[in-house]
Amino acid sequence: MKQVARNKGEASRGRADDRSRAAPHVADGARSCFVHLIDRTTDVSIADVVGHEIDSSGPVDDFTYLDIGSVDREKKIFAEPKLVPLVEAPSRAKQKVEAGDVLVSMTRPNLNAVAPVTQELHGSIASTGFHVLRSPWLQPGFLYYLVQTDDFVDAMCGVVQGALYPAVRPRDIESFKFTLPPRAEQTRIVEKLEELLSDLDAGVAELKAAQRKLAQYRQSLLKAAVEGALTADWRAAHMQTGKPQETGTELLQRILTERRTRWEASQLAKFAEQGKTPLKGWQAKYKEPEAPVDTVGLMYPFGWVTTGFEQIADGLPHSLKAGPFGSALKKEFYVPSGYKIYGQEQVIRGDSSYGDYFISVEKFEQLSSCEVKPGDVLISLVGTTGKVLVLPDDAEPGIINPRLLKISVTRNHVDPHFVKVFLESPITRTFFKGESHGGTMEILNLGILKQLPIPLPPIDEQKAIVEVLSAQLDELDSQDEAITRGLRFSVAQRKNILKAAFAGQLVPQDPNDEPASALLERIRAERVSSTAKRSGKAGRNPRKKA
Repeated sequence: MKQVARNKGEASRGRADDRSRAAPHVADGARSCFVHLIDRTTDVSIADVVGHEIDSSGPVDDFTYLDIGSVDREKKIFAEPKLVPLVEAPSRAKQKVEAGDVLVSMTRPNLNAVAPVTQELHGSIASTGFHVLRSPWLQPGFLYYLVQTDDFVDAMCGVVQGALYPAVRPRDIESFKFTLPPRAEQTRIVEKLEELLSDLDAGVAELKAAQRKLAQYRQSLLKAAVEGALTADWRAAHMQTGKPQETGTELLQRILTERRTRWEASQLAKFAEQGKTPLKGWQAKYKEPEAPVDTVGLMYPFGWVTTGFEQIADGLPHSLKAGPFGSALKKEFYVPSGYKIYGQEQVIRGDSSYGDYFISVEKFEQLSSCEVKPGDVLISLVGTTGKVLVLPDDAEPGIINPRLLKISVTRNHVDPHFVKVFLESPITRTFFKGESHGGTMEILNLGILKQLPIPLPPIDEQKAIVEVLSAQLDELDSQDEAITRGLRFSVAQRKNILKAAFAGQLVPQDPNDEPASALLERIRAERVSSTAKRSGKAGRNPRKKA
């Protein structure tokens, strides 16, 4: 290829020495090389190559509506166009679009919500939130790929206006400058882009399919863990030893007995401190923790028992507690250092050390009922509901904020990491989804959590479940990280391919192509002629114009 190109370059040097470059290039991401022979390109703006005849009179019948929300930003297509009755037409449904148009969202240009109008969408109505690019002179697809480049996105982000509703104007889009290649080279560029990007998209689809399978397998593992299937071999091995094993029922009874014993000891201590003799029947004032009512249909292995959070909590004051509400904890109370405030940021990230919000000693004492300690289980209640974090042994002292709930368990009876496994299982997710409420966000609360039936295996099996599951989840995490790296590489590769395409480094150039300057002159001439025709018609029939 290089030799042929060199011979062509020598043959044409007498005609175009002033534009000859003869500089080798390597396509970035395309893995093809060639010699750039003759500069037949020209620098233009988008306004130089697009038409402006976009009918904005709106729909006259039921219509297909293209709004920004229907754009798949990853695939750059209209994934969910809406069929809208004329009587329900939104006020922004104005622009009649044609097949081949390229729609560019003017809001939040950093998201690059762009999409082409396919033949199936010809005649649809687009939102005025789009700027419509229509050019009968350029190769179809050329503008579509141009507005996906980093250069275009960066240029739009540089002129964006507004903070709450960041947007660009049509003239900002049309002012974007680029190098216009000859029409024949545009065809080669688009064909090569479609070839390379379709291969890349196929690879991305395979990676995402693998990622979905990993997520499904993860849920299967969690389900097997809390139903006992994951430790079936472990139980069989322990039964063969012949050693007596404490059952879940016996463990639960021991938890409840020790809890009552602690309560009675604390009550006697209060009587002694006040110098009073315990009243007759004072033990009857003890309130037994309630178990969930609805446990029908729950089947667990032999030796397990169904219980609830009220029963397995450590029984100390505020062992089940949501964060402070109302004006008890406002941002004006935050200080540079002191007692840490735990919120959804730490729970969602799975990192208790993340974040730097603190309250003073005085405020901490006022909100001591929301205090947390190592081993406590934190659950997010609002928005991203059901996320779970177990505070590690080195967790900083602090409190939870209103979006969290804490569960304190007796760690020598209940493994908090087993509680986390159960809370993250599909069984619990389904329960939360059915019980949570809210308008735009799901909301959990302490009442819902108390209704949740929990399987309780013996403490040794709890620890075995956590150990076996952790090993398998670590392997899944490694595979997921590899897939994530592959997806990141695909994004970078796509950017490199687009960059190479519009830098003249993706396809060979042909000195026999009509120069872009000639194409630009033809565009200008046709636009002048079209304008003159419209002006003539308007002059002959001014009433129609009005």
